[in-house]
Amino acid sequence: MNKNTQTLKETFVEALKNFKKKDFKSAEISCYKILSINTNHTDSIFLLATISAIQHNFMKAKEFMLKLVELDPSNKSYLNNLGTAYKELGNLKEAENTYKRILKIDSQHTNANYNLGLIFYQLKQLEIAKSYFQKTVDIQKNYALAFCSLANVHAELKETNEAISCYQKAIEINPTLVSAHNNLGLLYRELNDFKNAIDCYQKAINAKSDHASSYHNLALANKEIGDFKKSISSHELAIKYEPKNLMHYYFLSELKKDILNNDLKNKVEKILLNNKSTLTNDAYGNYLLAKFERKEKNYEKEIKYLKKGHESFYNSQKEKFDLNNKYCFEDVIQIMESAKLEKSQTSNQNKINPIFIFGVPRCGSTLIERVISSGLELIPVGEETGILGHFIRTKVLEKQSLTLGTADELRGELYKIYKEKGLISKKCKYKFTDKSLDNFFYINVIKELYPNAKIVNCKRNLHSSIMSIFQNNITGLAWTHNLESIFKYFDNYLEIMEKFKKKYPKFIYELELEKFISNPKEESKKLMSFCDLPWDIKCLEFYKRKDLFSKTASNVQIRGAIFQQPSDKYLPYKKYINDVGKKYSWFN
Repeated sequence: MNKNTQTLKETFVEALKNFKKKDFKSAEISCYKILSINTNHTDSIFLLATISAIQHNFMKAKEFMLKLVELDPSNKSYLNNLGTAYKELGNLKEAENTYKRILKIDSQHTNANYNLGLIFYQLKQLEIAKSYFQKTVDIQKNYALAFCSLANVHAELKETNEAISCYQKAIEINPTLVSAHNNLGLLYRELNDFKNAIDCYQKAINAKSDHASSYHNLALANKEIGDFKKSISSHELAIKYEPKNLMHYYFLSELKKDILNNDLKNKVEKILLNNKSTLTNDAYGNYLLAKFERKEKNYEKEIKYLKKGHESFYNSQKEKFDLNNKYCFEDVIQIMESAKLEKSQTSNQNKINPIFIFGVPRCGSTLIERVISSGLELIPVGEETGILGHFIRTKVLEKQSLTLGTADELRGELYKIYKEKGLISKKCKYKFTDKSLDNFFYINVIKELYPNAKIVNCKRNLHSSIMSIFQNNITGLAWTHNLESIFKYFDNYLEIMEKFKKKYPKFIYELELEKFISNPKEESKKLMSFCDLPWDIKCLEFYKRKDLFSKTASNVQIRGAIFQQPSDKYLPYKKYINDVGKKYSWFN
């Protein structure tokens, strides 16, 4: 070994020692010293790339990895790290191509398959993502994180049983994998299995006692089943571990209004002044400031903060929300007008008797669903299932056609989905509610699939609904985060319902919330009669049920008896939204 080689070896050993001590500056000096003697010293270049990645300087890491790949084009480790640098820089196409280069060398490369799964998951190309994650776990059967990622894809594809199985496998391999426990909890909560959901969140917390997201989800689950005391406690623990996350204060303020004091206001304003605040934090900060202004009856300022909050929230998920709005205002209209079913060879009508509840958010639909489901015949509730809409979208994409299939085929598939959701029961005479409010887009399909179904269209004073939507952060609905979109959605809804009322006058029950609240006994009797359900005083005592749950913004309100709100509650806001509303005759 010559003197230069010995010196380089000793210098690199020193670089590694400093690296392990996290003295990155000294490690870099040693590496650059080596490279001044040997420009192709791969270990030094690799260490410099690693340090750059740790410091989140992925541009610099990429340059180092490109040098290494140039020196050794078939080195799988170099290619994998180069792909990761591209991925972190947001250059997903180059990352994809780099990982695929690895698979040409070694099709069984675990990390390349897994990282391709992550890329296609990020791109929402879920079937492709699923295939790469599946291949990853086939190659490495004890890869807990890959099973968790595969479960996430199954969950988004509404493949519930497969998702549960993969989360459970991930936990079996690694019982301390917090994300698997937490996400399994989310899935159980979606299935209204609150006992298992709460158990999963608790296990996530046991694995990581400061995991704020699990405390947040635990708080939401307890709120949804009406255990407000436990919900408040969990929100407070989330705040303890993430004191600058304004989302936690926002959700806590819905249950504990006395936190809306000057100390919190000053804290919110201080956090929002920080340039490092995320869009989501900006959103919840502005929502909180809006609450302070509402408390003081400063309605113009409240509207200003709400607009800022909704704009930030929308931009935090802009790509996803843009697609959702495109579907909501373009694609679904085409489906509504042109979707059709093929003629069935048989006349199988299926035996389920769904009660569809339509409307816009904040129209009283949660109250009405609880009334319907709480009489002498207790029936399962399908609150915001989204089953029909997701099913039809999937069919259109699958067939690349607006001809969805035969009624018998579709009924059979939907039967399985509704049953999986726990909505179909012989004991309940196959009756259940499906309160997915946007199902009004699919009335033609519903009429063909379930000619004996019941449809209840919930209506509320339009101005009240609009303001109530805007004052609440309805997280999953893209159109609710902008006043222009809200008015446009309402206009579509009113036009569509007017059209279908003329087409199917006896198929749709028109329920006016204000009228119902003014005379609940008589109006509930009419409603139950339309639904072919026996009326009982229990219909109006739904709030006494031990199994009462709700995931909507009405969750707190339905914990008590029906009461009448002041008719002029939202009147002060009208002049502040009139610049948008004046375009629509129904608003004036």
